[in-house]
Amino acid sequence: MASANDAGYVAQRMPRVLVLDPARPDPAGIDEAVRALREGKIVAFPTETVYGLGARASDARAIDRVFLAKGRPAYHPLIAHVQGEREARAMAASWPPMASLLAGAFWPGPLTVVVDRASNVPAALAGGGPSVAIRAPAHPVAMALLRALGEAVAAPSANRYQGLSPTTAAHVTKELGDAVDLVLDGGPCDAGIESTVVDVRGPAARVLRPGALALAELRRILPQLDAGLPGVAAQDEARASPGMDARHYAPRARLQIAETREAAYAAAGAWQVRGPVGLVVYGAAGGAAPDAPPGVLLRVLPDDPASYARRFYDTLHALDDAGVSCIVVQGVPTGPTGEAWWAIADRLRRAAFQTEGRPPLP
Repeated sequence: MASANDAGYVAQRMPRVLVLDPARPDPAGIDEAVRALREGKIVAFPTETVYGLGARASDARAIDRVFLAKGRPAYHPLIAHVQGEREARAMAASWPPMASLLAGAFWPGPLTVVVDRASNVPAALAGGGPSVAIRAPAHPVAMALLRALGEAVAAPSANRYQGLSPTTAAHVTKELGDAVDLVLDGGPCDAGIESTVVDVRGPAARVLRPGALALAELRRILPQLDAGLPGVAAQDEARASPGMDARHYAPRARLQIAETREAAYAAAGAWQVRGPVGLVVYGAAGGAAPDAPPGVLLRVLPDDPASYARRFYDTLHALDDAGVSCIVVQGVPTGPTGEAWWAIADRLRRAAFQTEGRPPLP
């Protein structure tokens, strides 16, 4: 186990950072995190999707600290992270057969199920709503933390509300500073985007948020899965799932989607007269692409969805850190032929949602 200084981080406001071997996390580091959680502190930790900002799911005051650290509205639910189905059942007023099918097939893994909330679960965890979102993460650090703690951990992504999700510990410290008490650094997250969320309360399971678990895998278990376009919740409305804002997962820079690579190059060149601009395209194995215009920072991502997702947020973080005013992204495949890209398309759509008062794009 190493300290934050060993990792070479530089920041004005730093939480304590423990660097752990992601394959064999040091028990001493896990024990320190458990003590912090039991004292009502908040701990950031890696999952296979993104880094989570954790508090004991039974500790309403600590959950309030999570909302405060993120600047997150109280009506947005958090995901409860558990060891497995037995712990999940204890948080549910009812546990439908579909929940068991999904948990048996995909836990531990990047799947969140939404069920009716048990009365013993704090309302704050669920954003005041009647349901609760639960998953069993697959990352060894997260699994070790849950085993040692012996209870559920409430954890949204460890970033500011509506901002880019963190896939490294450095992203966490950059975004939250000492608003988080402890960061467990288990290296980069493998999937790179959030879990898939499935609501199993109705007669048919329904996808509320596409994510790292592919639709094809879900349909293998639940062929009648409702996978319509993920919804957008109304302002101040209690949500059953995170990630239902019209604008979410957004970089500080403005993000514009261009339908083709050629259109992306043209838009980046037009925007460049206003200042530095980022350009994100994709190609075979993240290979070569035509040179970008002067003043344009080009990033080429792989053309397969899983590899693209793994590098997606990290690429946007890096372009934000470079000070670009706009990021132009080549659109990914959509519709039936682009089903494997569905989660990425969802993230791009929400990140590019235009707020009022912004100048027109060139």
